[in-house]
Formats: sequence, structure tokens, C-alpha cells
Amino acid sequence: MPHKVTPKHIAVAGNIGSGKTTLTAMLAKHYKWEPHFEDVEHNPYLIDFYEDMHRWSFNLQIYFLNNRIKHLIDIRSGKDTVIQDRTIYEDAYIFAPNLFDMGLMTKRDYENYTSFFQNLKTLIQPPDLLIYLKTSIPTLVDQIQKRGREYEENIRLDYLKRLNENYNKWIDGYNDGPLLIIDVNNCNFAEKEEDFADVVRRIDAQLFGLF
Repeated sequence: MPHKVTPKHIAVAGNIGSGKTTLTAMLAKHYKWEPHFEDVEHNPYLIDFYEDMHRWSFNLQIYFLNNRIKHLIDIRSGKDTVIQDRTIYEDAYIFAPNLFDMGLMTKRDYENYTSFFQNLKTLIQPPDLLIYLKTSIPTLVDQIQKRGREYEENIRLDYLKRLNENYNKWIDGYNDGPLLIIDVNNCNFAEKEEDFADVVRRIDAQLFGLF
């Protein structure tokens, strides 16, 4: 049987501190893919959002959604294979519902946002492979503390737990395309060569293996 077609879009998903950015960078280097990282620096809503979450949550989520759609259009029209740190799905299935559950987004805004996302979803292609970094709360806390970002120091445990629940619920029902789940609790790809080699083997089997 022939090999599968060269992938255009690989996406890495996972909670805060799961290792998305690290794995994206390592895989981009290994496969010579073009990495797309989250651009937090130039987000015009982020500072306002942290000052008044209730007022700016909808605006922030729409900004993220618009940005991701633009990236997806660029990926599909470009020539290179792109590996993306975080996906459009995470905004819609993880972060927006969490803002709504926490009372930081109104029901009206949340329903409008969700409806808008569902319409957009019919126009976009899912990634050729979604890599999900499944992580326990202790591992997340450990990795967040290790990297020592000031603005992450005050992330509350219940917030991380809620995000993790949303992530696992989303992944359990994910059927938009090929999915590879990496259990970060038992796979230290950042520090152990053999663990990273194992991740690469599993990706190779998914993308380039025989049918």
C-alpha cells in the first residue's frame, strides 16, 4: 500500500504546563516543520482581560478565534508543513466554557460565541494529526513551577482542575481526525532522549505508516 500524503498541519494540545511549546519546538526541529507558537505579546485584549475578566472575556475569545482562523487559512494555503502550539478547539471547548462556568462570560455572549464557532468549524479542515498531552494536576503544577513564569504563579489549583476536566471531556469525544495521546506523567520527552524517540516513533506510525 502507498504511504500517506505529506501532512500540512500537525497540532499540539494540552493544559497550561503540559509541555506543548517544548514538544512543538522539538518536533519542528526533528521533522523540519514550521512551528507556530501562541503570540501572547501582541494580544491587544490580554491586559484589559486580566484587569476586568467579566468585561473583556468575550472580546478576548473572539480575538483568539479570529487569529486561529487566520492561521488555519495560512497553513492550508502555504507550502510547508506547520506544527501548531495550541488549537482552535481549545478556545471553544476548554477556555470559553470555563469562563462561562466561572461566571466571567454571560450566557448571551457564550451562546453567541459557541454558535459562531460551530459555523466556522464547518469551513475549516481539522489537523492531519492532533497530539494531546494528557497530564495529571501534580505534573502540571510541577512543570509550571519549574519554568517560573511570574504571571502563572497565581494560577489556582481548582482552575487547572477545571481546565483538565474540559480537556479530557473534549478528547474523549474527539473524532474530527487522527489523534495521538501522549501521557506526560510517564513520558518525559523534554529530558529523556528515549522518551522523545518513542514519541517520534508513534508520530511516524500515525503519519507515514502503511494503511
